[in-house]
Amino acid sequence: MNGLRKRHILFVAYSGEDIYEGFSYALDLARTMDKKITVLILRKKPSTERFDDLMTAVTFAEANEHEVARAVMAGDLRKLNAVSDMDASHFAAKGADMGIAVDVYEAAGIAMSAIKEAIKRNTSIDMIILSPAVTENGGISAKELSLLVKKASRPVVTMSRHALSA
Repeated sequence: MNGLRKRHILFVAYSGEDIYEGFSYALDLARTMDKKITVLILRKKPSTERFDDLMTAVTFAEANEHEVARAVMAGDLRKLNAVSDMDASHFAAKGADMGIAVDVYEAAGIAMSAIKEAIKRNTSIDMIILSPAVTENGGISAKELSLLVKKASRPVVTMSRHALSA
């Protein structure tokens, strides 16, 4: 029984007003499939910070410090403290209401790099759900999504908002 770990769904959302959009679907799916949820909150960086990160990563890569370069590009992936962060507390409370364990992490920077890093750190993730904010409005491009589907070796579920009818 020790070798059996409960599988996880990775729910990816951008911080901001739409952060919880789609989470109820992820909770329903987790309950149905008897899985835990790992939430990855992406915090967008201003373009100047992204440029600085890129230049830092290039410097490390040129010095054959490839792991450090990858870590810089993946952003600062860290576990949030549910006590000190309202978003984490909200996700955890909604999960607890349904009897589902929820871990919350955040990463700053590029969505693709952060998702790949999250999968690498938690090998029990076997499905990825991208919230509408991630798949719309330039969050992740069609090319990046196609690449994610190919390289993730896991099902990738994308969500979109309902179109308003006139």
